[in-house]
Amino acid sequence: TVADDGGSSGRLRAEFACLPPGDLRMALAALCGDDSEGRVWADVLQSRFTGAGPLGGHAIGNLLIAGLWQRLGDPVAGLDMVGHLLNTKGRVLPMSSVPLTIEADVLGLLPEPDELAIVRGQAAVAKTPGKVVAVRLDPPQPPAHPTSLEAIRDADFVVLGPGSWFTSVIPHLLVPELAEAITSAAGQRVLVLNLAPADETAGFSPSEHIEVLADHAPNLRLDHVVADERFVAQDRHLEAYIANLGGHLHVARLGARDGSARHDPLLLAAALSDVLGV
Repeated sequence: TVADDGGSSGRLRAEFACLPPGDLRMALAALCGDDSEGRVWADVLQSRFTGAGPLGGHAIGNLLIAGLWQRLGDPVAGLDMVGHLLNTKGRVLPMSSVPLTIEADVLGLLPEPDELAIVRGQAAVAKTPGKVVAVRLDPPQPPAHPTSLEAIRDADFVVLGPGSWFTSVIPHLLVPELAEAITSAAGQRVLVLNLAPADETAGFSPSEHIEVLADHAPNLRLDHVVADERFVAQDRHLEAYIANLGGHLHVARLGARDGSARHDPLLLAAALSDVLGV
């Protein structure tokens, strides 16, 4: 996970001196069971305290995770305990051993049209009205968490995306040890494209999503890219871009039936099942 969870105060992080729990909390909520009990737990994790008191604005899940980290002194053990409590389907692991901040070079924010502005923080980069040119992590070359490296090396499939391109997908490839584990993994590498450009990739074509991914991870090779038929229909270059990375393009109907830019879980699961042969 990458700092920061925009809705929580810095005090929570300072008090527990640990990794930011926000993205890890959301991943745990996503892995809760798809039944009434699982949905209740997911809602509890994501709910925030109201009011102007010391807990106001904090997510309940953040407090639970941070409290376990303080008690156990081990972020992975704490995440595993929360996962066991919620009966999640899978594990959630931090990508790095230290807190990270995203820093981006952005065009269009300064009076001079060709001058780059520097934007810091996950929330700020994700919502910038300018054009993101490149992202990096602070501190640079952070250590990967050993448990995450082990999980990648043992995986039959490594799936990247969907998610915010510059603030969720690419950062995994900016941790050197993690990038090396992904690029050299024995398992097949699968990329899932988003259904539409988000704020940070506004105006980007599907091909441009592939291009910026390759710019940030020159050694990355892909086996498969899964994309929604509506998003890629007019992109004549996408298949060639993917082939340059060693991959094959798989196009299917993946969008939610309400027309929003969200994947339908069942349609995405069916597409991945076909691609992975499981």
